[in-house]
Amino acid sequence: MSAEKQSRYPTLAELRAKAQPIEVRTRKNAEHWTAQLYLRHFSIYFTMLLVRTRISANGVTGMMIVAGWCIAAALLIPGIWGAVLAVVFSQVQMYIDCCDGEVARWRGTSGAKGVFLDKVGHYTTEGLVAFALGARAVGEWSNLATDPGGTYPYLLAGSMLASLVLLNKALNDMVHVSRAFNGLDKLADSQSATALNPGFTAKLKRAARFVPFHRIYHSVELSLLALLSSIVTAVAVPLGAAPLVGERWLVLILVPLCLLSVIGHFMSIMASKRLS
Repeated sequence: MSAEKQSRYPTLAELRAKAQPIEVRTRKNAEHWTAQLYLRHFSIYFTMLLVRTRISANGVTGMMIVAGWCIAAALLIPGIWGAVLAVVFSQVQMYIDCCDGEVARWRGTSGAKGVFLDKVGHYTTEGLVAFALGARAVGEWSNLATDPGGTYPYLLAGSMLASLVLLNKALNDMVHVSRAFNGLDKLADSQSATALNPGFTAKLKRAARFVPFHRIYHSVELSLLALLSSIVTAVAVPLGAAPLVGERWLVLILVPLCLLSVIGHFMSIMASKRLS
């Protein structure tokens, strides 16, 4: 490697200063808790390798999308090991998700295509993961033919869960679209910008902090719940419980909880200043 080429590569401090500025690391909604807690501490090292290659930031986002789809594919593998693999892929997805923005910020290539691809990645991943939880509760695909009455409800629940998860995600983007159509400024990613007006909805939101089930519909949380349900099944079935008891109860419980989350999310948007 020539000295000239080597000199164009950033030091770790230079890369961190430009790719991980404080305004990125303190974002209220755009940063998942895994990024804030530990992934940002390690993502910079992979980003250091990526900026030495020809791969674009959008190419890195493509890697993130594939990792996300692998979460759903892993959940189709029966038993604990499929769930373990899903948890691993969920961490890989979030790790790469940190890196694509860091590459874009370093190279100055952030743009609408990158945001669009990121949305595609998260929407498709979380919709597929939710559906895969329903498919996982069916067990063997032959069960759909041999026991349709006992298996279709779980496949239907997975489909409903996927639809509700996607709707819940879309509500945030509907806010931005509505503001843009009405000539309003971009909504700041801050606590004050999304604060609720005093009233009943604000009280409900404060109460929800004690049972934050509305935060479990991300691929990371869903894969962890899938692992927990597999452990429940592994323990309960030898004690006489029905097959797939953990997986089946999980998807049935998640559907009404997600419906409550969607309703609460809608109410919080309408009770805030986000649309004014």
